[in-house]
Amino acid sequence: MTKIKVLIIDDEMEFATTLAERLDLRDYESKAVESADQAFVLFQTGWTPEVIILDLKMPGVDGLATLAMIKQHNPAIEVIMLTGHGSTASGIEGMRRGLFDYLMKPVDINELVEKINEAANKHGP
Repeated sequence: MTKIKVLIIDDEMEFATTLAERLDLRDYESKAVESADQAFVLFQTGWTPEVIILDLKMPGVDGLATLAMIKQHNPAIEVIMLTGHGSTASGIEGMRRGLFDYLMKPVDINELVEKINEAANKHGP
């Protein structure tokens, strides 16, 4: 069975790498980067995630702008916003731009895993 590829984009690298390790322990293939620029460098290597866990507040290109860039690059990639600085307005804007779901930190790992699986299976197994 092919592992679901998950990319975590978060400027808090300790959080991102820890989350990637926890997902790998649950049989996902996860990578962590700290910016949109690093994500697109990774895409150029041919590694394409099924699901992206994206932070909202990041220096430089923020989460909503990164979401728009991802959807322009590959509309099939599902994106889950995971933030500690969310608002109803940013959630609505994210959903308008194609966000799969919007979760607040701290998140229960089991809830996140459930959302990742739903997002990965959105287009069929």
